[in-house]
Amino acid sequence: MIRNSVLRKIKEIEYFSNEQILEIFHLAGKRIPANRIEGYLASPESEEYLACGAEALGHFLDGLILYKRGPSNKKDENNKPISLTNNLILKKLRVAYNLKESDLYAIFQTVDIDITKSELSALFRKEEHRKFRYCPDMILELFLEGLQTYLANR
Repeated sequence: MIRNSVLRKIKEIEYFSNEQILEIFHLAGKRIPANRIEGYLASPESEEYLACGAEALGHFLDGLILYKRGPSNKKDENNKPISLTNNLILKKLRVAYNLKESDLYAIFQTVDIDITKSELSALFRKEEHRKFRYCPDMILELFLEGLQTYLANR
């Protein structure tokens, strides 16, 4: 999925201003100029459009977790870079919004996706696990749509 779409959708879900998005990046230890945020949020057809890289979106999602839940008491001893997949985006959103399994089912049901327990758990497993399944772009897009509806009705 285009990372800019994830950023735009979260902005839409939360009604964040550009200043709030800058604050969220700052919470994750990433300082970026305001015009870059405007570029990330611009439509792909716009001259101001800037592609949001995996590292930038990862920082934003980490900042979103801190914004929504506060700092963690856990020490992050694993500082090696990891690739930002759709599965990891789902995991970070699950943590940020403190979503339980029942919440995830409700979110998928709002977009008419019947997902089994094993299918759901496969999306959240480590990539090395034999029952891991990659999250397709369409599932992530529908999840974000469902999350918006779910949070509006909460």
